[in-house]
Amino acid sequence: MTAWNEDTEAAASETGSVTVVEGSSFCISSGSGDISSDGGTNGAFFQDTRIISRWVLRINGSLREPLVAQRPQPFGATFVGRAKWPDGRFDSPLVVRQVRHIGPGLQDDITLENYSGEPVECEIELLLDADQADLFDVKGGRTSDGPRPSRTVQDGQLVIETSRNGQRRGTAVRAKGADVMTDGLRFRATVPARGKWATSVIVVPLINGEAPAEAFTESGQPHHRQGVRRHRDWEQNVPRVTVGDSNLQAALNRSQSDLGSLRIFDPHHPDRAAVAAGAPWFMALFGRDSVLASYMSLMVDPNLAAGTLQTLAGLQGTKVDNDSEEEPGRIPHEVRLGITAGLSLGGTAYYGTADATPLFVGLLGELSRWGLSADIIESLLPHADRALEWIDNYGDRDGDGFVEYLRPNDHGLVNQGWKDSWDGINFADGTMAEAPIALCEVQAYVYSAYVGRSQLARWSGDQELEQHWAGRAAELKKAFNEKFWLPEKGYFAEALDKDKRPVDALTSNIGHCLWVGIVDEDKAAQVVEHLMSPQMFTGWGIRTLASDMGAYNPVSYHNGSVWPHDTALVATGLMRYGFVEEARRVAQAIFDAAEHFDGRLPELFCGFDRGEYPGPVPYPTACSPQAWAAAAPVQLARVLLRFDPDFTRGVVHLAPILDRDFGEFRAENVLLDTSRITIAANGAEGTIEGLPPGLRFRSEPRPPLEDLLGGHGTGLKAGR
Repeated sequence: MTAWNEDTEAAASETGSVTVVEGSSFCISSGSGDISSDGGTNGAFFQDTRIISRWVLRINGSLREPLVAQRPQPFGATFVGRAKWPDGRFDSPLVVRQVRHIGPGLQDDITLENYSGEPVECEIELLLDADQADLFDVKGGRTSDGPRPSRTVQDGQLVIETSRNGQRRGTAVRAKGADVMTDGLRFRATVPARGKWATSVIVVPLINGEAPAEAFTESGQPHHRQGVRRHRDWEQNVPRVTVGDSNLQAALNRSQSDLGSLRIFDPHHPDRAAVAAGAPWFMALFGRDSVLASYMSLMVDPNLAAGTLQTLAGLQGTKVDNDSEEEPGRIPHEVRLGITAGLSLGGTAYYGTADATPLFVGLLGELSRWGLSADIIESLLPHADRALEWIDNYGDRDGDGFVEYLRPNDHGLVNQGWKDSWDGINFADGTMAEAPIALCEVQAYVYSAYVGRSQLARWSGDQELEQHWAGRAAELKKAFNEKFWLPEKGYFAEALDKDKRPVDALTSNIGHCLWVGIVDEDKAAQVVEHLMSPQMFTGWGIRTLASDMGAYNPVSYHNGSVWPHDTALVATGLMRYGFVEEARRVAQAIFDAAEHFDGRLPELFCGFDRGEYPGPVPYPTACSPQAWAAAAPVQLARVLLRFDPDFTRGVVHLAPILDRDFGEFRAENVLLDTSRITIAANGAEGTIEGLPPGLRFRSEPRPPLEDLLGGHGTGLKAGR
């Protein structure tokens, strides 16, 4: 069973668990630092394989009494506990400090400190297992039917290894001074009075008997590893943001740090970062998630978007494969590195998504306005054109001008938009829609791709091509507003089903249509009225599905919950069409929600009304940190600043509408082209220092992109 068969939401983790992450490696443990072998989801994972499934530390035959668990950096945690004194005395003065490092394996630095005036003899045992389970088997709670791993002691280390699908996966564990047994490591130590005893336990993953590059070693310094250096470089190079509002400050600081921790790197292009979807279960490249998260993070680092596009371009479909749903020009949905995958980022890819391909083109158009290197844009243009060919040749299955999806097998995703749960697309009465399905937001993304390609043609001086894609955008916009609009309801259908019937549920998807500008201006006010209604706006954010719909459930994944990234894109659409106060209200709701989550917005939270509970209700299996949730505060800050660079026209717009309670906003070290600029704003006043040569400052909102195209006379001007 392949990864993409499974339910799309995250698995539940133990309450109070601690997650550390670096690249695609992560570890989930209890608050004590232990990892139980009870069939749960805890463990240490490397390349989508669980390399540690049991890790239980005992001192003098007993577990520690946990005192505190701290995670000062995404890639490390410290666990402090109290150990049992040999004679069982109350209030033991023996303290255990365990410092965990995650990366290409695991390193735990364990220290026992004796605060008494007498030495103490200690027996220390670390009980270990490594089931080498595939991440998706762990996430789904399934037991592998493969051979049980072998356990041998080799050269002073415990090696636990198994073979699956023609590949050997294993784990080697060692520590200086340990007696190595087949069930773990044991030590006998004398901890002097007022003194310490320490050791380092090294875990090395093995693939076909080989250790990864930069595996942990006794002589190496964990904080000098490449992954740690990358994160420190990230923190030094991202914008330095100061805001009068301490809650907003905390949310933006957390967002920048989390986005840095969610980066993944292709070993073949180590200077190229892409953004993973989220920790712990989605530390992989996802077409849609990675594109949207990097778009919303442009103010933090536009290079993240460039690296994401370059990495996805290298995985773009070249053939028709019904099993993986690969098609020529298609951008993948998900890339995994499990037991059947290779060693590079392009391991096992699944292509079942309708939206990643047009979003790819739209993001490239956006990057051209941010002054991305001409060499990078030119290298990606052929991939953009192949993506547009996919829209015509494969995305539009029946030639009606709209992109539909229908899986060609019985194991792919049933729904292939961002609401990809099995029950995510419903009629107003709760009946599920049947594929082929043409989602409203997918048509909007296609429209954005056409507009983006027209702008790219303008950037390269190809007027004929600019006019061609402007015309295609105008045609799609006209057809969309005719076929998807529900005049009796005053909003757009969520989708067209297999019989071309409008799926009439009221959903947040229509806010994405505002974001990209496909909505006719005479319809926008009605759409906004519905989005801001009590059925959709909870006070904490925009529901995915209105509360008066038949499938509504505030504790569901996609049928009434609130997703911060979704709400941020809705707010972007509100601002785009000039609904300033509504956009401010929605942005403030998300900032208020972030305060209740200690500055870190989760993937989603429950869709209860704000008046029902004192804070937003957490969704039990939400990923955190999660890329597009982390990017949401950054995007909302950009929305409220109305900050829009446009190198294709030689201008940059800044027209802030900050609430006075925010105080002064200042972002230094913002990357624009090759320059580092400083953005300052207070209320409705704003300035930019250090603009690149040739850019003119405009203290007004950016005009609608469509009005700037050579073909705006063909009907595009009706949009915003």
